[in-house]
Amino acid sequence: MEVNNAIGRRKTAVARVYLTPGTGNMTVNGKDSKVYFPSIVLLSAANKAFEVTNTLGQFDVNAHVDGGGMKGQAEALKLAIARSLVKYNAELKPALKVAGLMTRDPRMVERKKPGQKKARKRFQFVKR
Repeated sequence: MEVNNAIGRRKTAVARVYLTPGTGNMTVNGKDSKVYFPSIVLLSAANKAFEVTNTLGQFDVNAHVDGGGMKGQAEALKLAIARSLVKYNAELKPALKVAGLMTRDPRMVERKKPGQKKARKRFQFVKR
């Protein structure tokens, strides 16, 4: 049995995925994916790579996700699954690339600057 592993990141979330040929079971941090991601939107985001490549139900996914929030973790998982599918079969890469699943989203939270209220917001200016 061949195991493909890959890593995906989004914001501060990191997902490590182990992909094995199987029946479509997905576990995230030891829980079923439907329990871990209660929202249908997040669950469909995680399964997007399988839907694009018509491989839904052909692989078992064991994922370890850390950091960030639920949406960031789901997006990190999406990237990790896409990368793992490409390791399994390189012919799937063009379809995943067209769907935008092979690109790591570089957007991060901007740091707070000194002398300001937040990253961009400043304290109110007093003229007199």
